[in-house]
Amino acid sequence: LQIFAFLALMCLILAIGNGIWEYDKGYYFQVYLPWAEGVTSAPYSAFLMFWSYVIILNTVVPISLYVSVEIIRLGNSFYIDWDRKMYYPVNDTPAQARTTTLNEELGQIKYIFSDKTGTLTQNIMCFNKCSINGKSYGDVCDLAGQRIEINENTEKVDFSYNQLADPKFVFYDHSLVEAVKLNDDATHRFFRLLSLCHTVMPEEKEEGNLVYQAQSPDEGALVTAARNFGFVFRARTPETITVVEMGETKTYKLLAILDFNNVRKRMSVIVRSPEGDLTLYCKGADTILYELLHSSCDSLKEETTEHLNEFAGEGLRTLVVAYKNLDEKYFQDWIRRHHVASTALEGREDKLSELYEEIEKDLMVGSPFPAKLLGATAIEDKLQDGVPQTIETLAKASIKIWVLTGDKQETAVNIGYSCNLLNDDMTDVFIIEGSTSDDVLNELRNARKKMKPESFLDTDEINIQFAKSSNKAKLLPDEQANGVYGLVINGHSLAYALEGNLELELVRTACMCKVVICCRVTPLQKAQVVELVKKYKKAVTLAIGDGANDVSMIKTAHIGVGISGQEGMQAVLSSDFSFAQFRYLQRLLLVHGRWSYIRMCKFLKYFFYKNFAFTLVHFWYGFFSGFSAQTVYDEWFITLYNLVYTSLPVLGMSLFDQDVDDRWSMLFPQLYVPGQQNLYFNKIVFVSCMLHGIYSSLILFFIPYGAMYNTMRSDGKAIADYQSFALMAQTCLLIVVSVQIGLDTAYWTVVNQFFIWGSLSVYFAITFTMYSDGMYLILTASFPFVGTARNTLSQPNVWLAIFLSIILCVLPVVGYRFLKTQLKPTPSDKVLLKIKEAKKRPPPPSPKRRLRRTSTRRSGYAFSHQHGFGALIMSGRNMRPKSPFATTGTFSPNSDKYKHKGL
Repeated sequence: LQIFAFLALMCLILAIGNGIWEYDKGYYFQVYLPWAEGVTSAPYSAFLMFWSYVIILNTVVPISLYVSVEIIRLGNSFYIDWDRKMYYPVNDTPAQARTTTLNEELGQIKYIFSDKTGTLTQNIMCFNKCSINGKSYGDVCDLAGQRIEINENTEKVDFSYNQLADPKFVFYDHSLVEAVKLNDDATHRFFRLLSLCHTVMPEEKEEGNLVYQAQSPDEGALVTAARNFGFVFRARTPETITVVEMGETKTYKLLAILDFNNVRKRMSVIVRSPEGDLTLYCKGADTILYELLHSSCDSLKEETTEHLNEFAGEGLRTLVVAYKNLDEKYFQDWIRRHHVASTALEGREDKLSELYEEIEKDLMVGSPFPAKLLGATAIEDKLQDGVPQTIETLAKASIKIWVLTGDKQETAVNIGYSCNLLNDDMTDVFIIEGSTSDDVLNELRNARKKMKPESFLDTDEINIQFAKSSNKAKLLPDEQANGVYGLVINGHSLAYALEGNLELELVRTACMCKVVICCRVTPLQKAQVVELVKKYKKAVTLAIGDGANDVSMIKTAHIGVGISGQEGMQAVLSSDFSFAQFRYLQRLLLVHGRWSYIRMCKFLKYFFYKNFAFTLVHFWYGFFSGFSAQTVYDEWFITLYNLVYTSLPVLGMSLFDQDVDDRWSMLFPQLYVPGQQNLYFNKIVFVSCMLHGIYSSLILFFIPYGAMYNTMRSDGKAIADYQSFALMAQTCLLIVVSVQIGLDTAYWTVVNQFFIWGSLSVYFAITFTMYSDGMYLILTASFPFVGTARNTLSQPNVWLAIFLSIILCVLPVVGYRFLKTQLKPTPSDKVLLKIKEAKKRPPPPSPKRRLRRTSTRRSGYAFSHQHGFGALIMSGRNMRPKSPFATTGTFSPNSDKYKHKGL
């Protein structure tokens, strides 16, 4: 819009000038300069000249800009695809740019929203500890009863007695195996529950060689643990589950699967044992299952809670397991109502949820059996390689990282320390866990008051600003805290904080913190948090995740990154960029993102500059040509200027330029900060490009004009003609813009050299060809500049004028850049100076920072787990015969290729 307004202003000035000149001078010279046919007055001539100048000066509008931008984006996308340092050989996964329109925004990221499981961690689960009937298992103790650290020399449990055990399963606490061998009832019931309560599908290609296809790695780890401790899940049909219990094969009748979803945060199965006992087995989040337990479990609940807190403190993913014996009469009535609800055409999900809630409660009409607590499981999910170092590097780049996880609060805090998100050097870490709206508001305000007490003085001012600009985006200014802070908020409190009257308080408080961890959050809340920051902050956001529960968050953010891990391809298919490991994110942002942003900014600045310098020469010429809309340049030069002479050099710079190489970009993440603040191309930079173009156009017109005015050749013949002036002006222009792009280029390659020198060579070759006698004889009307090139460019004074134009155009730019770097260097200039000094000596080895907390922190999945496949299993549509040993099938509900052709 600004360029169009500028174009209209120039055309209006020239049109007014034409009207005045025609009225004052042109009217009396009609014998020599007759008016065009139909023109009867000076105002009408001015009106026509306005539109003539619109056509001549239209090159100031960057029509070809869009084509060049798409070529640059495509090229930078290929760099991401080809980057071998972002290739993960373990599963043959390269990085992939799934869009070509967001490369430069990768260099402007200010907020990263990350999932934890499978994103920061490997999502390869290992059964680590458990609590059964109030007793904790999994630790290794010495003879004095002191816990000792597990290492490669620690003796492992021998599972050789179990021929169906998984040889890759590792456990160190021998007391749990002894409890199983001693036929401890609670222990047997615990592992029986793990072998029955799941949606895992077994595959047995040869007898004894079991492979489990699990909906999530957690379920696979739990069923594998039960398998090694003597409760082997062997086969499944839509109506039965076959388990080998301590060597004895038993077939349980599967009566119902009460499926998992993000509201229930638990799953249950109802089975009938071979002895005829009717039992409901349930597993899920502790906060949910504890509400279903009978009061007789209170003492056991306290002991289990202590173990859960201990497990979560070590970063383990926890689940609580419970069971309940059912009354036959009540169950028959319930299953009849369940069938009616499952076949209902309206409100099916709500009706089923009510029935699930009813049967899972401890006391029900007609049932004397309460729900009983069995214990808890703890699964280890190891961090991916390089996660702490990556987060530390991104933090140095002033990128704020928010982790959105379904884990317990204790687990979330500990995973924060293990990932270098939180550290002991922080001024404070605020815990928001209010149970009411007022509590959450007070906690947020107290946190903000500690971080920035003066922020309460401008609350009314901000509200007034919002009221004045109600039709615009409600953007909050960035506020700096008086220290380094972290914020941890649970899902229950977050639900209140996301309400209309609290969301402003949440975003102001959270955005002042260096790190924010949201625990116990659902997929919907993840998306709401991202949307909240987008709504109130002028910042580019990035969301990264690996599972289906991260899709909404990935789609909500400006840029979505998917990790191809253990949870399928849903996140990858919904993302803009994808790779296999979280650690590649720092290379994506600090190298590819920063380079793309710098290249695009340099391209835009140069593109606008060369177009302004080219076009405005016509404007100045209008004052010396009676405002007659006569062009300065040869029409062939006008046609080829953007198409041939200046297109390739700017593309070469925009595809290959880099201020520093990738190694220094990673070592000095502070170089990323200017992109976040959009310092390299904004309205001020655009105006400076316009002023630079105006100044260059003045030089490019008046120096050739002055040099040609009343000038003769060395042989005494006249040279002060229009064609000689046009050739000299266009030659000055092309050499000046070529020198300018040389000044803008920081990284020279053979391609850059070839494009710049090649463009100049092509210009002179085309010029001498088109201005030759032969072309004039062939197409006289199309090539009127016959002999101009050899007559003009053979004169020393012409080249002296060209050299003077170059000096006057380039010298101010060089001087300004030098003085600015010396007198008022930016942080980026200071870092670049350090890099230049460091290049003179061997680079130091990368510092290896010792983590402050050495224990491994991991976490639980019930709050972020996706909807289960119980209905699919009960229907039998996903099963096919696989071997003579068991009627079982491969579980793949997302694809039909595994279904038996006969079904």
